[in-house]
Amino acid sequence: MKDSPVPLFVDVHQLKVGMYVHLDLGWMDHPFAMSSFRISSAEQIATIRGLGLQRVRWDPSRSDPGLLALVGAPEPPTRSEPDASAEPAQGGQRDRRRALLAAQRAHLAACEREFTQAAREFRQITDIVPSQPESARERSERLVDGFLDKIDGAHDTCIRLLHEAAGDRASTHSLNVTVLSMLLGRAMGMGPQELRDLGLGALLHDVGKLELPDRVRWKDELSSSAELQFYQEHVAHGVSLVRKMKLSPQATLVVAQHHEQADGRGFPQRLPAERISALARIVALVNRYDNLCNPLHPAKSLTPHEALSLIFAQMKQRFDAPTLSAFIKMMGVYPPGSVVELTDGRYALVVSVNSARPLKPRVIVHDPKTPAEEALIVNLEAHPELGVRRSLKPLQLPREALDYLSPRQRICYFFERAVESSEPEDEGPA
Repeated sequence: MKDSPVPLFVDVHQLKVGMYVHLDLGWMDHPFAMSSFRISSAEQIATIRGLGLQRVRWDPSRSDPGLLALVGAPEPPTRSEPDASAEPAQGGQRDRRRALLAAQRAHLAACEREFTQAAREFRQITDIVPSQPESARERSERLVDGFLDKIDGAHDTCIRLLHEAAGDRASTHSLNVTVLSMLLGRAMGMGPQELRDLGLGALLHDVGKLELPDRVRWKDELSSSAELQFYQEHVAHGVSLVRKMKLSPQATLVVAQHHEQADGRGFPQRLPAERISALARIVALVNRYDNLCNPLHPAKSLTPHEALSLIFAQMKQRFDAPTLSAFIKMMGVYPPGSVVELTDGRYALVVSVNSARPLKPRVIVHDPKTPAEEALIVNLEAHPELGVRRSLKPLQLPREALDYLSPRQRICYFFERAVESSEPEDEGPA
């Protein structure tokens, strides 16, 4: 049998994009999804240099052509030559991993803290709507203006999955619809004033339910015809309330039309598509998506991937086609909260999607060697060799993966600034 070739080594300062490298470190000791991969960016080179290694193994036959001649072929070491840099590097990388994990936890905690504050403010707004409508409007405007600040400017804004305990159902639904609607409006090129009206309409789209008895605030298939008619009256109640709040005409239209459908079968007016405002078309779609993910009875919830697939396959005639297309592009094939199998066979939970690169979400990967509370987020964009093979229902996961990933029963979204390639979560494996 022919001997396998002796590996070549290259100094870390000679690394080039296009090299196929092997990192002789343990899974816990480097921040990449795999130990062997083709370098695709200068950021990956910088990360490798930060591991403390003096040189790494590389495979010219699996690298871009011409790199061997460009770098030169150093004399390969004997098989018994020890790598004196490995042990110190491993210790240094453990420290680096702890720092990355601490930064990741702090980032998520800040995001959840902002959502909790927004949910608390929303509940206080709804408490004073009937008695202090103009004050409620002013506080709603301040809340939406704060959201506008999060999506303003040149940086990308991600959709972040949060823990389901972050808020009650009513506030979570209203904030989910607001977050996704504003991000979708931005993706569709809307300006600041349109986004402000969109955010206010989305935030208050269900305010009319304050006028309804608890038993009919949420519709399900068991509702009687009388209860269904009572439920549909929340739209008229909502319009009456936001007029007292002196909302803008465009924001008021969102409240009035958020249950209208492009096929003319919506309520309360059965408007045709051309008579539904552009802002209301967005909220109608996002409202339906969130209700599929977060129904009254959690056992009937769909995964985000299932909800998006169902809307596209069976409900697309109900929604404006350009709006639906933009929504699918923004959410990605696997929206946050989706449980997936990766191309290398591992299971993962999608926790964040950057609408600019929806096919490469950030995920937490099931790794039995790493405690779940110490799992680092993997940015699939940084790993061209790794992708999503398919979406799964949570119950399709092996028990250990299900316990590890703990898919959310209730999907909760918030804004998250896109992590730059040099930041911790962009580098971390799970």
